[in-house]
Amino acid sequence: MGDRGGVGLVNVELARFDTPGCAEVTHLNNAGAALPPKVVTDTVIAHLREEAQVGGYEAAAAADDRVEAVYDSIARLLHCGRDEIAVVESATRAWDMAFYSLPLGPGDRILTSRAEYASNVIAFLQVARRTGARVELVDDDADSQISLDDLRRRLDGDVRLVALTHVPTSGGLVNPAAEVGRIARAAGVPFLLDACQSAGQLPLDVEELGCDFLSATGRKYLRAPRGTGFLYVRRARLETLEPPFLDLHAADWTAPDEFHIRGDARRFESYETSYAGKLGLGAAVDYVLSWDAEAVEERITALAASLRDRLRELLGVTVHDRGARLCGIVTFTVEGHTGTEVKQALSAARVNTSVVPAAYSQYDLRARGLPDVVRASVHYYNTDDELDLLCRSLPAARLT
Repeated sequence: MGDRGGVGLVNVELARFDTPGCAEVTHLNNAGAALPPKVVTDTVIAHLREEAQVGGYEAAAAADDRVEAVYDSIARLLHCGRDEIAVVESATRAWDMAFYSLPLGPGDRILTSRAEYASNVIAFLQVARRTGARVELVDDDADSQISLDDLRRRLDGDVRLVALTHVPTSGGLVNPAAEVGRIARAAGVPFLLDACQSAGQLPLDVEELGCDFLSATGRKYLRAPRGTGFLYVRRARLETLEPPFLDLHAADWTAPDEFHIRGDARRFESYETSYAGKLGLGAAVDYVLSWDAEAVEERITALAASLRDRLRELLGVTVHDRGARLCGIVTFTVEGHTGTEVKQALSAARVNTSVVPAAYSQYDLRARGLPDVVRASVHYYNTDDELDLLCRSLPAARLT
């Protein structure tokens, strides 16, 4: 795929050459959906054409070896076994399949952080309403990340799950997931990690992270097609969990009144899937694996830090990121303008960003009195010139 540079280096020119969208827009919405490299788009289109020419089942059968290789690629990304991977249509479905498999009852406690995403919290609340389980928020520490001391204090025999978002949607924070994993494992409590926005921008090793489950999407920093995601389930947990629903892919109908659930993580999949999307996900992961992961993280982190510095120099602009460790997500507000107004002004200059409303992060943004924030999320293919364009394209603050 070309010379991507040695350790500590990213060949930005090559990255942009591989990414046709870089010539069309300034894309700073990578925590929403990143621009795919050409190899990903070509892979998806090629399979769709094959389906049109020979039939969907026949195209899938012909691509069977390449489909199976997707599991190997994801396993290399996470440093786990291929039997511990399920490929599904989104990070939310991956997370849900793990969470709703856990047997919870009255008095059981779920520990989570104040920076959790709306979809996860809604699931917590639904299960709590159904079962009598309780959701507890672990305090933040002085750096606004999950407090390890408070987590240790709360862990006792009634805790059935520790759930954490690695990189929250509402700021640049990177939660100390590996430390949480060590604490949860020492207590014998399952640990569910939402890696939706860390996969692709931070190196991930499930052994180092200590998680029992990890969910991720393809469309964000992994640069895969929308409608793709995956779930990691630690092998030791597999046989203890029954997915919330099954089909003839996840289980075998062994007798008129009997069935047997398959033994690997694919028990969390369904029969019907987008083979074009799955192959595109595999191409994206292979592309990620062709770069030096530490160099990618270093560049993303440096670009985001540079953007924060630029924004802090602007009158009426406030950066809202908090945490001891920050990543490629930068959140800010412009005085006198809603997040939507700022996003629209940037869109007019062909700069892509997104808006995170308080409803997506009630425990965090609403608690800080922020109705919304603008989110600019950088990737390694972004440049300093693009950061300057964002700053020049912001609406002028209306100071009171």
